[in-house]
Amino acid sequence: MTAVRIPPVAAEVVAIRPGSPLTGSVTVDGSKNAALPLLAAAAALHRPVHVGNVPANADVETMLALLQQAGWHTARPVGDLHTAVILPGDKPQAGSDLDIAARIRASYYLVPALLGTYGRACLPWPGGCRIGERGMEQHFKVYERFGDRTTVDDHGYVVEAASARPETVSITLPFRSRGATIAALLRAVVAGRPLRLGLPNLSPEVLAVVEAVRTAGWQCRVSEALLALAPPLAAPPETIFWRVPGDKIEAGTLACAVAVTGGDARICGVRGDDVVPLVRALRWLGVPSDTENDVITVRARETRPTSRSLRAIASLAPRGLDADFEPSLMALALTRPGTHLFSDTINPGRHSNLLPQLARLGAEIHELSPTKCRLTGPQQLIGAGVEATDIRTGSALLIAGLTAQGVTTLGGLEQLRRGHADLPTKLYALGADICEVTP
Repeated sequence: MTAVRIPPVAAEVVAIRPGSPLTGSVTVDGSKNAALPLLAAAAALHRPVHVGNVPANADVETMLALLQQAGWHTARPVGDLHTAVILPGDKPQAGSDLDIAARIRASYYLVPALLGTYGRACLPWPGGCRIGERGMEQHFKVYERFGDRTTVDDHGYVVEAASARPETVSITLPFRSRGATIAALLRAVVAGRPLRLGLPNLSPEVLAVVEAVRTAGWQCRVSEALLALAPPLAAPPETIFWRVPGDKIEAGTLACAVAVTGGDARICGVRGDDVVPLVRALRWLGVPSDTENDVITVRARETRPTSRSLRAIASLAPRGLDADFEPSLMALALTRPGTHLFSDTINPGRHSNLLPQLARLGAEIHELSPTKCRLTGPQQLIGAGVEATDIRTGSALLIAGLTAQGVTTLGGLEQLRRGHADLPTKLYALGADICEVTP
């Protein structure tokens, strides 16, 4: 099988097999999970916003199309495909058909912008990866605290804005929900009201939105216990410029791919603080890794023999392990001595996607519960046909294919490309034996 460059177009399957250790340098795209709320925040401000480092994955393109259908203007500057300009619409389109909102989970971030423009948001239930029940109850409770009224049915939900009031809105979340935290932030911005939010989510994606509204003049204080937001004291800039942070999950996926092949590589474009839990896990498994400025360096050729057992427990706590790191770490742990425990109660359906696909490659993983599993390594995988049933499962299967004897073919690429514009090409740039296969 000859490795060829994979063009950024849809293919039936990607084929991958073991080869030389991955080496070199590669730069990650902007983060999908940060870009989507930033685009919604831009719409909520009702002034021109330039958003840089916007990735070209399918979910982002859906969000841009959704903004246009809802009445905003979106554009890409000539010669700059990674910048999106969001402009307020001059012809309200409150009656527009927004059915494409069902394609992505992040469509719910648009509710505050729609309330500010039309006084009403009518959207289908969000889609996205099928990784368990992830309801919107906390979002609706946030809107209720602002006085908004919510109604739901089998097809979707409607939120109707309350009349404007000046007083501070105080909310304490029952858990650190990223979606509810961003919903509260953007609803406060649209309403022009001070906000005191207890138990906020402090993930890099939320902090990117906090920094964005600061550049629009909003005053914001953040601690682990409280996020306090207050309206601007002066008029915000006429045009606002933001930048999407680098994709920490893509960086973690590539770091695990380098580690599993015993290679040495630099992964650029991601803030070191955003990947501390991932780097800590790599070091625990004996893989020398560190971060400096916007670069992760993995020196897996210097891997120290260890039989330490990894405990990869997904957490919403500040500095906790992002659930989206877990699948890649599981693929890596299959090659490492020790008995390793994995838990993801945040996305309760993810293991039911991932574990059967790894089993097709011969992995033996013991399910302790629907959200917890244990495996003992090292294990020798055998190449087979597998399916990207969600974004992170697809990423993990690419890593597993780098060690499986023979050829692994990965289908379901439309899922993978929802979160990554072209992850296989980045692996190829590091020396992976990977190519597209069409009938």
